[in-house]
Amino acid sequence: MNQQLGPSPTVASDGKRQIGRTEFIALCAAIMSLNALAIDIMLPGLQEIGSSLGVASENHRQFVITAYLLGMAFAQLVFGPLSDRFGRRVPLLIGVATYVLAAVGAAFSPNFETLLILRAVQGVGAASTRVIAVSIVRDVFGGRAMAEVLSLIFMVFMVIPVIAPSIGQAIMLFAEWHLIFGFMAALGFVFLIWIFARLPETLRPEDTRQLRLSVLAEGFRIVVTNRISLWYMLASTFVFGALFGFINSAQQIYVGIYELGAWFPILFAAVAAMMSLSSFTNSRLVGRFGMRRLSHGALCGFLAVAVVWFAVSLAGPMPLWLFVLFFAACMFQFGLLGSNFGALAMEPLGHVAGMASSIQGFVTTLGGALLGAFIGQSFNGTVQPLIAGFAVLGFVSLILVLIAEKGKLFQAGTKHFDPAAGGH
Repeated sequence: MNQQLGPSPTVASDGKRQIGRTEFIALCAAIMSLNALAIDIMLPGLQEIGSSLGVASENHRQFVITAYLLGMAFAQLVFGPLSDRFGRRVPLLIGVATYVLAAVGAAFSPNFETLLILRAVQGVGAASTRVIAVSIVRDVFGGRAMAEVLSLIFMVFMVIPVIAPSIGQAIMLFAEWHLIFGFMAALGFVFLIWIFARLPETLRPEDTRQLRLSVLAEGFRIVVTNRISLWYMLASTFVFGALFGFINSAQQIYVGIYELGAWFPILFAAVAAMMSLSSFTNSRLVGRFGMRRLSHGALCGFLAVAVVWFAVSLAGPMPLWLFVLFFAACMFQFGLLGSNFGALAMEPLGHVAGMASSIQGFVTTLGGALLGAFIGQSFNGTVQPLIAGFAVLGFVSLILVLIAEKGKLFQAGTKHFDPAAGGH
């Protein structure tokens, strides 16, 4: 089923259902957007959740985000092997249903501890969307076509971070935080019906893998012994750690430091739109310049901006316009990094796509969540911990990419995987 982008309107079919390229991209973006929705729609409500459920520490409100990410991280190790054994459709449907039910339960949480447990369960369900959406794309496309489709999916998916905080803020103007979870449940249910009705099975019968410990161990060995896959996975982890650090701190920075109040979602949306724009730019350019040249240039740009940003922050309090200018510049680079690093990590591992996606998702989500939580819990009433985190994590990511590429950046792609050997 692996295809290149072409004129055919149908990109996937299982004999019962078939789907065209445009709907395929839209559906995959919708599946992945449930993750962004579950994170970003919460931001305007964190303060009221804390007050309603008696959370004393302002920084502890961030655990509403962290609990979700941790649940999602660990569950990805389960959904990958399940999707390689039973196909993509059934595990995905079970996962989205879990997401919906957990959101319903969270709306009625009597205390903060129960809310955190249900958020972790919601993250477990969302893990299916992260793992299986990437696996589906890898089933259908390869090479630069895969990077292009991932960029388009990421562009559409980024509409959710643009609008989600505004949706959360609008709900908070007319209702309490409980309705935020009701909205998540309703949208998740709509997407569940869409998946059931339209998504074909994309896993080819010959790529099915048994659920035996030896098979799982072999799949894990293949993933972690491929140099390109391993080091790009780790590089993605540190870059995502910077993003999660901002998400954890966003409400405290925009509302606490800059006193934006109800205007917070507008500014959040403006920066998220920069990421969407850069993802679209990447989808237009990756076929011409390749994943490595674009992502390596973006990583160098990300690090350069972060270093200058941190140096400026040392001079004293930073005005809002300058903070947003530097942050938007970093986020534009991020849009050129995420899909390309993900495609580079997945490209050698098409024959174990489900396992590869689950391991990579586990590492990037868990590592990114922990790094982001560290940055968030370091919040001290200034923007310096966040900016320092961007600079340090960007530098570590660059080192990891240099290891992956044996010290040579901006090189055209080469064949680097021997299936028989499982690595370089």
